[in-house]
Amino acid sequence: MDGESTAPFALGRGPDACLLLHGFTGSPWEVRPLGEALAARGMRVVAPRLPGHGTTPEAMLDVDYRDWQACADEALASLSGYRRVFVAGLSMGALLALRLAAHQPEAVHALALVAPAIRFRGARMALVRQLCRTPLLEWTTPWVDKGGTDISDPDALAQAPVLPAFPVARLRDLCTLQDLAVVDASRVRCPVLVATAEQDHVVDPEGGRWLARRMTASPAVRLVAYPEGFHIIPRDVCGARLAEEVGDFLQPWRDDFRSGPEGPAQDAPPP
Repeated sequence: MDGESTAPFALGRGPDACLLLHGFTGSPWEVRPLGEALAARGMRVVAPRLPGHGTTPEAMLDVDYRDWQACADEALASLSGYRRVFVAGLSMGALLALRLAAHQPEAVHALALVAPAIRFRGARMALVRQLCRTPLLEWTTPWVDKGGTDISDPDALAQAPVLPAFPVARLRDLCTLQDLAVVDASRVRCPVLVATAEQDHVVDPEGGRWLARRMTASPAVRLVAYPEGFHIIPRDVCGARLAEEVGDFLQPWRDDFRSGPEGPAQDAPPP
């Protein structure tokens, strides 16, 4: 993976901030178009690179889901000086985002869950999920080759940085996050946007709709389904529409606080 293209980023200035969280085996590259669009609307946008991601397959050996959640927690804490703080996550990042909102309701004012990885698509991945509950798969197949990324747009696909393989043990961590997110969904008390792609080959879009129905404590849950495009929605053919949807969804909660000090300037990218 090219370290420059997968680097964390921080963009924009303004009184409000948005934390962006990328997906499993991915990098901030996946969510950068969304970040640029939100920054253009007068927000501070921060996208950390989750531990073990965006470099080499071996870097994922010594991390687990607790490290990813701790990274998200730290990034959220760094935005505490802003007027309103929103969190958006892609795939596994959506699960991390949901858990932030569930456990820190005072810190997260709205959520955008993009292609949330709550349920894998296809019988093969369902079997993998079951095998991940035991050491069997890890013993027999310690590494999984990753042939590419799920993007329909040929130009974006050609540019996509791809981790060539990942440890099966980390897939078990993803399954753990799925289970935790299911428990936490009913604890989310902020407005939520859930966006899915009907042609997603990685996660089942019905899983996103199912997750939305479980967020019974949220004052507003909006569902958006794109008929075209694959899993990495921010980089795919529907990416511009997603950015507009997310920005428009967050705007009413920004308008609630037109007065107040501007958040601190942060010109350096996050760690």
